This record gives sequence, C-alpha cells and structure tokens, in this order.
Amino acid sequence: MWIAYLILVFLLIFLTLLPKIQNQHWIFRVPEFGKIQITYFIVITFILGFFTEPSENFWYFQTILLVLFVHHSVILVKYTPLYRVKKYKQRNNSSQKIHFISANVYQFNTEYHRFIKLIEQCKPEIFMTMESDSKWEQALRVLEKDYPYQHKVTLENTYGMHFYSKIKIKDHTTHYFVADDIPSIEIHLETEDGFSFVFFGVHPPPPSPTEEETSKERDGDLLSIAKRVKEIKIPVIVVGDFNNVAWSKSSILFRKTSNLIDPRIGRAFVSTFHAKYRLLRFPIDLMFHSEDIFIKELKTLDNFGSDHLPVYCEFFIDHHNNEQEERIEEATVEEKAEAEEMIQEGKQKDGDRDAVVTED
Repeated sequence: MWIAYLILVFLLIFLTLLPKIQNQHWIFRVPEFGKIQITYFIVITFILGFFTEPSENFWYFQTILLVLFVHHSVILVKYTPLYRVKKYKQRNNSSQKIHFISANVYQFNTEYHRFIKLIEQCKPEIFMTMESDSKWEQALRVLEKDYPYQHKVTLENTYGMHFYSKIKIKDHTTHYFVADDIPSIEIHLETEDGFSFVFFGVHPPPPSPTEEETSKERDGDLLSIAKRVKEIKIPVIVVGDFNNVAWSKSSILFRKTSNLIDPRIGRAFVSTFHAKYRLLRFPIDLMFHSEDIFIKELKTLDNFGSDHLPVYCEFFIDHHNNEQEERIEEATVEEKAEAEEMIQEGKQKDGDRDAVVTED
C-alpha cells in the first residue's frame, strides 16, 4: 500500500509541474485539461495515506499533497460559485433576452434527429454546429424554415461550421487565420429591438497524440481571433470548441488580448468533453464576451450522441451598464509581444489535414 501511495504522490507532482514548462508539445499541454481530476486524485491519495503502514516520511508526503491541493484549488475556485463576482440586474433599456446553443456534433455521429429535437425543444434564436460536414448540412435543412439566416462552412475534415439564426444577419465572414482548412466565423447580427452584436465561432485543432503534435496552431488561431475581436467596436461573443481550458496560459492570454470576460468565473466549470464519461469530462467548449453583454444562464444540455455536450446560453445586451468593466484585464507589453510570437508560430505550423470545403 505504501508503494502505491508513493507512486500516486510522485505522479501527481509530475502532472502538476509538467504544464509549468512552457513547451507547446502536447505532452506538456494535456495535463492542463485534467486539473479538476488531478485535484480529486490529490484528495483521494491524501485519504489513502492514512491507510498505509506508518513511515517517518509520512507527514512529509502528506504536506506535499496539501500544497498541491491548495495550488490547484486556488486556480479552480475561480470557476465555481464560491468565487464572488458582482451581480447585476436586467434593466428596461437593455435588449430582449437572446439564447444560443453551441455544439460540436461529432462529424461521424449520425443521430441527426436527436440534435434536431434538441433545437426544436429549446428554440434558441441562434445555434452553431462544429464538425458538421455535408451530411450534417443536409440533415439540418429541416430547420431552415425556422432559421432563415445561415452561414455555412462545409468541411469534411472535422472542422466544418454551420450557423443558423432567427436574428437578421447583417454581414458574415469566414476567417482562416493560421491555416486554410481551419475556419472561424464572424457573424454580425441585429435584433428586432435594434441591438447589434457580433457572434464569433471558433474551433482550432487540439494538441494531442492523434491530431496536432503541438498547440501552436491552436494558440496562434485563438490569439489571431483575439486581435480581430479587439478591433470590433460593438458587443461581441466568442464561442466554440476551443480545445483548451479557461485556466491555461493561452486562454488567459486570449482573454487579456481580446479584452473579453470569461463568464465561467464565479459561475461553474461547464464541462463538455467527453460526453459519455462523467469522471473524465473537461471544460473545453468555452465562451468569452465583451462588457456590454450580460450572461443570465450558462450550462450544458443533454447528450445527443456526440462526444461533446452542447452549451446553452441566455444573455442580454446593455450599453448603459458598466458594472462589468472591472472584470476586463489588459495584456501587458510583454504579453502582447508573446501573443504576436505565438500567432507567427501558428501560421508557420502546417497541420496535416485533408480538406474539402464549400461555403455559402
């Protein structure tokens, strides 16, 4: 039992320290995803320690576990209701409530009817799909009568994106910031009550042994989006499968570079992947928004056959409420330079993907 305890202690130390090394190879980045699970295992190992045979080094290792627990908890507590943020109320001069669903549908998931039923039940004004190919596009056509405004980027390489809206689209653009087969979409909308905003949909490639060896393309794509978002002078939401977690260095750099707010802070993790394994579920479908957008609800919905849970959000726009200004963090000169370097590295990295694209 003592040997098993020691193995767990050293493994937890290793997994905690590995992401501290600023190397973009997936080996160094993947442990960031499991911070919640690592914290649980620290607690389990600490308890397990009391069932081992006595040793003169027992409290030394237990103290290390306590330090690890405090380290992870200080970071994670920000993404729970225990972390207090200022509350706000919807006022008469704000927009009507707007609802959207963002879902990585998993390209090879053929249970189209389950997703269609989800949309019909929730009736969001906006929804976006990722990993949607030509088969998904065909299946979703039954919803077009209710969602007359669309923007489609149909790819067969698991990076397709489709956007559907009941709200009028004033303008739409597909960006390819770091690779010609990794799109992000910029949709300008105007509500019936006269509020304009921008919906940015993103889905960069993950660092993993089966996809990209490093996080260079992911980080370069996200930081390119951050720069573009900062140029936009009206309310903006950035949504999608970031293949990243909110507490990673690149996510924090994204938030600071874009001057956006992370609505998970003070709310919840909103873990989405993997949909079928609750204990191995990571919050990688993220969302950020500008200070004029106020989030009323942010949660996951039921699984519809994908490997990701869909994200549901309710928000409103209020130009006269400045209560969220203090939540915006500015990037330092050094961080801006680091972001530029990461963008260039992302553009130079050539991902190996087979792309077939159509767009309208």
